[in-house]
This record gives sequence, structure tokens and C-alpha cells, in this order.
Amino acid sequence: MNDPAYPSIFNTRARGNWVRLRTLVVLRWMAIVGQLTAVLVATYVLGFQLPLSLCALMISASAILNIIAWFVHPTGKRLNERGTFLSQFFDLSQLVSMLMLTGGLNNPFAALILAPVTIGATALKLTSTIALAGVAVLCVPVMAFFHLPLLDASGAALEAPPLFQYGIGAALIIGLVFLSLYARRVTVEGYSMSEALNATQMALAREQRLAAIGGMAAAAAHELGTPLATIKLVAGELADELEDQPDLSADVQLIRAEAERCGAIMADLSRGGRDDAQVKEAPITAVIEEAAAPHANRGKDLVIRFDRLLAEEVGDRQPTIRRSPELIHGLRNAVQNAVSFAQQTVWIDAEVSDGYLRIAVGDDGPGFRPDIMPHLGEPYVSSRGSGSARSRDGYEGMGLGLFIARTLLERTGAEISFVNGSGNRQGHASSVPASRRRPPGAVMELLWPEERMVVPLTERRRALGKNVRFAD
Repeated sequence: MNDPAYPSIFNTRARGNWVRLRTLVVLRWMAIVGQLTAVLVATYVLGFQLPLSLCALMISASAILNIIAWFVHPTGKRLNERGTFLSQFFDLSQLVSMLMLTGGLNNPFAALILAPVTIGATALKLTSTIALAGVAVLCVPVMAFFHLPLLDASGAALEAPPLFQYGIGAALIIGLVFLSLYARRVTVEGYSMSEALNATQMALAREQRLAAIGGMAAAAAHELGTPLATIKLVAGELADELEDQPDLSADVQLIRAEAERCGAIMADLSRGGRDDAQVKEAPITAVIEEAAAPHANRGKDLVIRFDRLLAEEVGDRQPTIRRSPELIHGLRNAVQNAVSFAQQTVWIDAEVSDGYLRIAVGDDGPGFRPDIMPHLGEPYVSSRGSGSARSRDGYEGMGLGLFIARTLLERTGAEISFVNGSGNRQGHASSVPASRRRPPGAVMELLWPEERMVVPLTERRRALGKNVRFAD
């Protein structure tokens, strides 16, 4: 992925959402009404001598196409790339023909040639947009040299001076290029944002499915625990009574062993959590460890601290926070980004002070480039390294990870900022242990109001209550 802070307009795949046929039909009816009104007013009010039969033929062609499209295809039909291109090419050709019949560049309505190209730039891919704009640019000199004169009531031809016509032609060409690039840029950014949001929704849906599966498994383990214990108890009593019958005793021992095996499996599943306060609330270091767990074995050291104390040293002095799939997956993506660009160590610091909960994810990598820091968190914006978006372990940054993290974490109410650390950049050569160092590279800071995330002590001490089914 290239380094620029914005998606490139030369993205050949990007296009707007497929255009409904009804939208183009309605726009064409508006153009037909406008052309018909202009011809009638110019002829019968202003007295211009226009070739009415030829103009009527051109306007009728648009009307016939609209009628055919209306009755042949359902109004809700969405046109594909080819259909949209042909529709805009027809509109451009019909408009140029009308202008050539009514004075060419001497007609003040020549500026309308911008409309089909602008619409096409928002709905077509790059190659089709270039083709349509190229045809429009070629039509400008054609209209300048090949057109019927615009005659007034006395029969005199209204011709602008040649220099003025050249200026009009140049203005139209510049306008075509500018509006095409502008519309294309807006379309590419919308396409990139749509793709990134789709990735975010898929990531969140996956996290929610995993949480639901874990909850159902834990509920099953909880509900089956008592029956399995009863089976093991009865099997043990039968085994004692059938000691003198080896065949039956062996079967009973097998039943007991399988019941114990089922109990172990259920106990393992129960670690996924339940749909109660134990799942919705957890100590802050436990939440961070859960989010960072998939990246713990990627060859980098993860240092998790609360109030500058390591997670294993904090104990009960840490707060309990509200746990959610958005928080877990957002933190996980932030940690993934840090691990991918770190040299050796990633620090995840948490603290509660001045009414706010702060979590910072930092690393000892190259840090964020100053020129793209204002755009971090936008999709398809590479985030590290001068001259390359590729990290030391081969991960190529595209900005999607930070975008997904930012989108999900903002849903939890977090304020997000990106800074470069100011710690010791000597890495492991420093005499200060990693557990006491500050991240020298990139740092992603998350800030929540304390009342939004931290569970009050009175709520933490309440009874957990009865487990409930996810379907309820």
C-alpha cells in the first residue's frame, strides 16, 4: 500500500453504489423537459430560427429511450458498469447533438456538457470514467467547428468572437477535467470508507458470534455439571457393589471414566464465560490480557501494567470495567498494530485518574510519521516507517486495523489520540528493565469518562444472580 494519506483516485475498482435505473430515467425526463422548454421559448418567445424538426428528433430519441427503459426493465433495477456507461454516453451524445444544432459553443447551454461526465465519475470505475471524459473533451472542439449557426429573428447569425469561443472551449475542458477529478475523488473516498466499514462490521459480528458461542457453551457446562456429578456418584456406588462381578464392574468403571471426561470437557468450555456479570464485567488487566492474547506468541514481549505496576503485581487494587465485544476487538486491533511494528516490546498501560480511564498501547518501533498523524484512523492510510508501510515482521500496514480499532472503540465512548513516545530509544541495550520503561515509539491513547467504563464498588459486590439464556 502506498503512503499517501488519502486513497488514490486511480483505484480502478472503486465506484459508487450501483445506480438505480429509475434515477437515470428521472434525470433524463428532467433533461427532456428542460430541452423542450428551451427550444419552445427560444423559438416562439425570443424569435430564434431553430431547426425544429431536428431538435424534435433528438428530444424524441431521449423520450423513446426512457419509455423503453421504463416498461422493459423494473424501476428498481440497478445498472451494472456497462449499463451505466452506455446510459451516460447516450445522454452526452444527445446533448452534444442538440448543441451542434443550436449554435455549438455560442449556445449558453453548452455548459450542460459537464453534467453527464460528472454523474459518470460518481458511478463508474476509473477506465469508464476516463473514456466518458475523453469523449466529452473531444466533443468540445467538434462543437466549435461543426455546428449550425444560431439565427435570431432577423436571420442574422449570432457568433461570438473566435477568441471568446476559444476561451469558452478551454473553460469547458478545464471544467470537465476538474469536475471529473473532484467527483472521482469523492467516489473513491466513499468506496474506501464503505469497504472499511464492511470489514469493521464483519470483525464485530465475528467477535459477537464467538462471545455468544462461548456463553452458550458455558451455560451448557453449568447446567450439565449436576447431572454428570450424579452419574459419577452412582457409578462409584455401583462399582463398589459389583466388585465380585468383573465384567459388570469394568462397564461401570468405563461409565464413570467417561462421565469424568465429560466433566473435564464442560469445565474447559466454561472458561468461555456466561451471560452474567462475570462476562459483562472483569478486572481491567484481565480484559487487556484477553484482547492481547492472540498476539502473545508473535515473538514480541507484551508488558501489561496498571498504575505502573505489572498485571501480576496489581492484584485486587485494580478496577473492574465493563466488558464488550467492541472493546475487546478494538483493543485487539490496536495491539496487533503495535506488535506488527515493534522491535521487541509492546507496552499496554492503564490507569484511572481525574475521573477518566486511560489505556495506552505503545511500542518501541519507528513511530508515526508526522505528515500522516492527522489522518491516522482513516481507512487505507499506512501508519509507519519512512518510505515503506511494511513492518519488520512482514506485516504491510493499510490502515484498516487502526480504522477498525478506532470505529469500535469510539462506539464504547472512547476518545482516541495518536502520539509518538518520548522514552528511551536504546531498546534492550538500556539498563532500565522493560517493565519500567516508557514506550519510545508509536502510542495510541484511549480515554473514557470513569463513570462510563469503571464499575462502581457497590455494583461489583452485588450478587451475580441467576444465569440467563442468550435467546431470552
